Amino acid sequence: MTTARRDTYTPETLLSVAVRVFNERGYDGTSMEHLSKAAGISKSSIYHHVAGKEELLRRAVSRALDGLFAVLDEPPAGRGRAVERVEYVTRRTVEVLVDELPYVTLLLRVRGNTRTERWALERRREFDHRVAELMKAAAADGDLRSDVDIKIATRLLFGMVNSLVEWYRPQPGDDAGRRQVADTVVRLAFDGLRTGH
Repeated sequence: MTTARRDTYTPETLLSVAVRVFNERGYDGTSMEHLSKAAGISKSSIYHHVAGKEELLRRAVSRALDGLFAVLDEPPAGRGRAVERVEYVTRRTVEVLVDELPYVTLLLRVRGNTRTERWALERRREFDHRVAELMKAAAADGDLRSDVDIKIATRLLFGMVNSLVEWYRPQPGDDAGRRQVADTVVRLAFDGLRTGH
């Protein structure tokens, strides 16, 4: 049976198992033995696909980061008023988080103990900085309330979005639920932040 599973195992299915185990045990608390048992394949079979667990971590957090950065390259994120762009980016960030929940969960849990984790944290800061710049631009345009500190508002926005990994459990194929969560986040954040003109 192990041979049959080995024959059908792919780097993608191995990555999916690794992300689940990393999220359950923590990256530092996961050994190659844990991954081997969870995948039902030998450690040598894992090494056939990857150099080690840090490569699996890099692939996993890259998947989350690629999804987030792709949002910034979508046409609506780059044109129009800054407030419309940041609302769009917020909505799409929630959708990416929901679509890639295990991968984004792992990204949000890295602590900087390895080269890959430090790289992921730097990329996350870069993404956060780009969204923060959009928030500042929207405030400068007069589209966000002047009586709200924009740095605090930006941190609260990230906190609200990132908290989804702790409690939201999407149902497969539930696009309406995904849209509802994204709509709610955008409404809660921006109905309170917009100036109303």
